[in-house]
Amino acid sequence: MGKNKKLLLGITVPVVVLLVSAIFITGVFCKSGNANFGASGSSPLRNDASVADAVKAQDVFRKIFEMNKNSVVFISTEQTIKIQRHPFFDDPFFRQFFGPEFDSPRTQKRTGLGTGFIISEDGYVCTNYHVINGVDKVKVKVDNESFDATIVGGDERTDLALLKLDSKKKFTPVYFGDSESVKVGDWAIAIGNPFGLDRTFTVGVVSAVARRDLDMMGGSQAHIQTDASINPGNSGGPLLNIYGEVIGINRMIYSQSGGNIGIGFAIPINTAKSILEQLKLHKKIKRGFIGVQIVPLTEDYAKELGLSNTDGALVGQVTEDSPAEKGGIQPGDVILAIDDKEIKNFSDLLSIVESTPIGKTLKVQVWRNKSKLNLFITVKERP
Repeated sequence: MGKNKKLLLGITVPVVVLLVSAIFITGVFCKSGNANFGASGSSPLRNDASVADAVKAQDVFRKIFEMNKNSVVFISTEQTIKIQRHPFFDDPFFRQFFGPEFDSPRTQKRTGLGTGFIISEDGYVCTNYHVINGVDKVKVKVDNESFDATIVGGDERTDLALLKLDSKKKFTPVYFGDSESVKVGDWAIAIGNPFGLDRTFTVGVVSAVARRDLDMMGGSQAHIQTDASINPGNSGGPLLNIYGEVIGINRMIYSQSGGNIGIGFAIPINTAKSILEQLKLHKKIKRGFIGVQIVPLTEDYAKELGLSNTDGALVGQVTEDSPAEKGGIQPGDVILAIDDKEIKNFSDLLSIVESTPIGKTLKVQVWRNKSKLNLFITVKERP
C-alpha cells in the first residue's frame, strides 16, 4: 500500500512540473510574441503637429462620405434583346433537319450597372443617358433598400437622364455646388459603383476645366477633367468638391485598357441643372434655335474684316424665315457677343443659344462693315 502511494506520488509530481513548465513556457512565448510583433506604444506621428492638417482633411473626407452615402445610388438595368439567327437556318434545305423552334425569334436578357444620385426628397435621381438607354427595367438601390424606377426622360446630346423612384418614402438629396467656380487644383471626390463595388470613394483633384471636343456629341459641351479614380460603373455618379457639394456628373474616361489611368470627365452641374429641369417638365429637351450656319474665321479673313483676332462666329448662311433673319443677321456678320458674353468660337455660340429658354430675346453684337452693331433676336425651339 505504501509502495503504491509512493508510486502515485512519483507519477504526479513530474506531471505537475510538466504542466507548470508548459504554462510558464506558453506565457513566455505569448509575452515574447506581443513584444516582438510591432513597435511598442503609438506612432510618434500622432503627436506631430505637421500631420494635423492631413488629419483634418481626412476627417473632412469621412464627413463627405457620411453626408452622401445614402444619396448616391446603385443602378441596375435589364434589357431584352433579339439574337440574330444564323443565315444557315434560312435555307429551306437545312431547315427541314431542324425543328420548328428554330423559326421562332430568340431573345436574351442583358444587364447593366451604373450610378446615380438623389436630387429631391420625393425621389428624383440623376444619372447618365447611356446608363438607361434602351433598357426595359431599372432598379435602384438606396443604401440597402431596392426600388423600381421610372425613366422620366433622357437627353443623348448631354448624356443626362432623370429617373423617379416608385416610392412615397422621403429621400436624402445631395447638395448642389457651383461648377463655374471650379478651378484647376481643387479637390475632386467621386462616389460610385465601379465594377459593381457599391459606394466606392475616391479622391483626386480637378485636372482641367472646360474640356471640349471629347466625343461626337457636337463639341459644344464642356467637361470637368479629374484624376479621381473613375471606372466602368461610376457613370452617372457625382463628382464632389471639398464641401461635399456636387460639381459634376461623372461620365467618361480616357483609357486603352478600359480601366482608370487618371483621366476622367464629368458634366458640370450648372449644365445639368437646366437639362434636368426640362426633363422633369417636358420629358425631353427643348433647345434654342436662331438659324445661322457658322463657317471658320481665318486670320487672313479676320484682318480683311478689320478684326484683330479670330474670336467670334462667322455667319456663312442664314436660314430663311428664321429668328436670325427676322432679327437682321446677314451672311458675313461676325457674332462677337450675346447678352454681353463674349463669343470665342462656334461652341460658345451653340452653348448659349441652345440653353436659352424658348421665347427669350437675346442681344446679339455683330461685326459688320468694320463696326459693332447690336441686334435683338427672339429664340425659337429647334425644329
